[in-house]
Parts: sequence; structure tokens; C-alpha cells
Amino acid sequence: MKVIGLAGWSGAGKTTLLSRVIPHLLGQGLLVSVIKHAHHSFDVDTPGKDSWVHRQSGATEVLVSSGKRWALMHELRGASEPRLPELLAKLSQVDLVVVEGFKSEPHRKIEVHRAANGKPLLFPDDPGIAGIAADAAVETTLPVVHLDDIPAIAAMMQGSAIPIEDVLARSAGRT
Repeated sequence: MKVIGLAGWSGAGKTTLLSRVIPHLLGQGLLVSVIKHAHHSFDVDTPGKDSWVHRQSGATEVLVSSGKRWALMHELRGASEPRLPELLAKLSQVDLVVVEGFKSEPHRKIEVHRAANGKPLLFPDDPGIAGIAADAAVETTLPVVHLDDIPAIAAMMQGSAIPIEDVLARSAGRT
């Protein structure tokens, strides 16, 4: 199992890019999972539904299962937010895990940059960035591909991904 991150400012198009890259990777026969970091409270269940009622009632975990999928919601209830290694350990075995966000974690990342955002590039301050997907020219020695070149981005992600054991080892020194 290998891990690669997508890092960039809000509005850079990380989720949109990932929604285009995942089908490309699946077409190559890879199994892909995603861990997404959110900076805010969010719900995956609908207010009023049973899972929401159980969670609102104080359950630490609510697992919802059907013939199509299952989802586990875990309420922190004041505990600290889990770091990336803890979350990686919860995933089933796949070929590639793409981490969206978690830009302060030491895993390897591809920076997603959109010039219209007006935000600075992250790579000068993040040694974990291995390449850049951008909609404008970027002056760097790192590999740069255009945001619309999905095959090149997929290849960059695969070539830059590192084994999960290496991510865990890198993170162990940062506890």
C-alpha cells in the first residue's frame, strides 16, 4: 500500500482534480482510497435519520451498513484530532491511498496550484512536495504538469507515492 498527498490552498481544485484522477487510476487496475481532512465540523449522515440520532445521543461510534456500503462515524467528544498515521491504520488494503489535506504531515505530496487563487506556492516551505500540478508556469526544479493533464498527474502521483510504512516512520518522529 502506497501513500501520496494532494496539498494546496482552498479553492485550488484538489477535490475536482481527484475526481478526475481516480477514474484514470481505476482504469489502470488500481484500487484507490482517499483520506480527506476537513477544517470544520461536518456530517455524513442526515439530521433526523437513525445514525444521526444515535450520534447526537452521545454514541462514540456509529457504524451504518447496507448491501452497498458501510460507514463508520467516530465522535471525538473532546479528544484530540487523530493524526494521519492513526487514520491510515483504519483503512482496508488498497494499491494507493490519496491524502487530501493534512499539509502539515510529513508524507510526500503533489501540490495543486491555481494561479487565480492568488495564494503563494507551498513547495518552497514544504520539503515533502515532490511535484506540482498547476494551471500556470512555475519556476522550480520539481516536476510540473498542467492541471488538465490527468495521465501525467496520475503518473506523478504513482511515481511519488511512498510505502505506508515510510509514512508511519516519518510521522513517528513528529509525535
